[in-house]
Amino acid sequence: MSMIAVCSGSFDPVTYGHIDIIQRAAKIFDKVIVAVGNNTKKNPLFTVEQRMDLIRQVTKDLNNIEVDSFNGLLIDFMRKKQAKTIVRGLRAVSDFEYEMQVASINRKIDDSIETFFMMTNNKYSYLSSSIVKEVAKYHASVSELVPPEVEEALMKKFGKV
Repeated sequence: MSMIAVCSGSFDPVTYGHIDIIQRAAKIFDKVIVAVGNNTKKNPLFTVEQRMDLIRQVTKDLNNIEVDSFNGLLIDFMRKKQAKTIVRGLRAVSDFEYEMQVASINRKIDDSIETFFMMTNNKYSYLSSSIVKEVAKYHASVSELVPPEVEEALMKKFGKV
């Protein structure tokens, strides 16, 4: 039986911090499903399809990655995919507090699913999709924050290309 993990998020857009967690998870698990959540509370810059496409582009060299999307509860998606581990990246203590709440409720819903926390690489500890969008919006360089494919997509969104 293979170990399938799900790395979920909005990935709006995917950053080097996300990629770091995905790459490291790919070394541990047989298969990692990068699941793009369709969160109706957020007003995303990119559509779910665009986010999935960008993730596919920047993870094309990882042969055990699948990119998918989901609506509703992550636990329902996990069951559908027969995955037993959720992978979550942590940048700071503030992330841990929120993620612990989410992990606790997920465990209450289905105690067969575990949450695996990975500390982000220190060089990405400040990085978030929100920061990337804010910097790109004002046409500043995001080349050290996101891969070239994502930078190009951001420049198109913000009218720099």
